[in-house]
Amino acid sequence: MKPVPLATPDTQEWLDRIDAGELTVPRCTACASSFLYPRSSCPRCGARSVELVPAAGTGVLLSFVVNHRAPAGFEAPYALGVVRLAEGPHLTGVVRTDRPDLLEVDAAVRVGFEERGERRVVCFDLEEAGR
Repeated sequence: MKPVPLATPDTQEWLDRIDAGELTVPRCTACASSFLYPRSSCPRCGARSVELVPAAGTGVLLSFVVNHRAPAGFEAPYALGVVRLAEGPHLTGVVRTDRPDLLEVDAAVRVGFEERGERRVVCFDLEEAGR
């Protein structure tokens, strides 16, 4: 079975919202910086006033690797990418595509969700041209 994240007190609500099909981004109410992964204090100013805000669900592919030797549960080839979300933070996930050989840095992507047992995980789909 493909891996799923284990919740901590800092990530429980964020993962619960992903399970519900909603991507959120932690934001500091003191300095307004957005960041990932969720934690109880802001990594920029140290304030302990953090809230989860809805994310636009769009981003840009900053980097990726195409894996040709898949671990259990994955089917090769598949791509793993680092995405800069519209809100600024970076998030890693599988980039779902039938043609990983055609992926390019700076490609526009949209957040998707993949069912993995009782959990969902964030993944990314390429945006269609002109959308």
